[in-house]
Amino acid sequence: MPSESPPLHNRIAMLRVERGISRRELAEALGVHYQTVGYLERGEYSPSLVLALQIAEYFAVPVETVFSRRPFPPLGG
Repeated sequence: MPSESPPLHNRIAMLRVERGISRRELAEALGVHYQTVGYLERGEYSPSLVLALQIAEYFAVPVETVFSRRPFPPLGG
């Protein structure tokens, strides 16, 4: 029986909202369907390495700022 990989945590929604970007705008910039952005934000879909790097590049941050294998600590706490 194949083992499930651990969830991939991300800050896509936080970065997107912080910058006033809609899911549709982000999707168009990345060349994906806007629903894909929603799946990514909810952790229902793990991006390919190329897509993860595109997302980080779009937000001009290191990929580790967007994605983590462990939950991110709360901000400002």
